[in-house]
Amino acid sequence: MIFEIVLAIGALQLVRRLKKPSHMSWQGLRPSRSRAEVLGAQGEARAHAKLKETLDWLCGSNYCLLGGPLVIEHAPGTAFPTAEIDHLAVTPFGIFVFETKNWSGRIAPSTARGMLTRVGSDHRSEDRRSPIDQNRTKVAFFRSNLPCVWPVMGAGLFTSPEARLDAALHSDLLSLTDVPQWLRSRRDAYAGMPAVDVRKATAAVTQLVRTTEADLREHKRIVSA
Repeated sequence: MIFEIVLAIGALQLVRRLKKPSHMSWQGLRPSRSRAEVLGAQGEARAHAKLKETLDWLCGSNYCLLGGPLVIEHAPGTAFPTAEIDHLAVTPFGIFVFETKNWSGRIAPSTARGMLTRVGSDHRSEDRRSPIDQNRTKVAFFRSNLPCVWPVMGAGLFTSPEARLDAALHSDLLSLTDVPQWLRSRRDAYAGMPAVDVRKATAAVTQLVRTTEADLREHKRIVSA
């Protein structure tokens, strides 16, 4: 009888614990993420897969594709000293910094400098900062810290299949389907120049970036303060 009472009490406590609200995902491994964070992560994964597929096609194994977390300290001593990089590729024909956006709807030029206009399915328009503008200081950072014989270029990638890019946009603003032709054209434009030593360039780039989750958390803490 005593054993049955103890067993019943244990079962009751277990039920109470299971009924408590949890901020963990069902795997119990990480905090549950917002819908925007989940969609953003899916977009990053699509971008990485497309870049890898394209670079395999163009370069074989002679390239390096870096994904997050990638943080640079581009403005030490300022209120916002760090910046996050979404994807960075080192190839024989240059170093490429990619800023990704998981925007849906129609994306068009804006009358405001450094901005783009997004028109959603509800026909409401809003201006958002252009990924080219966001990338500007990041590209400048690598250009100023790497040998000038290694060209550094940037592009904005729109990862949502529901994004419709206006023809008037800058040619460095791309959908994922644009990536192969864009990189192929960069390769062709570099033809006749000395190839970038991918191994040396990768070593130099990795000296300039921070790659830990702690670095990324600290960056996000600063920009969200």
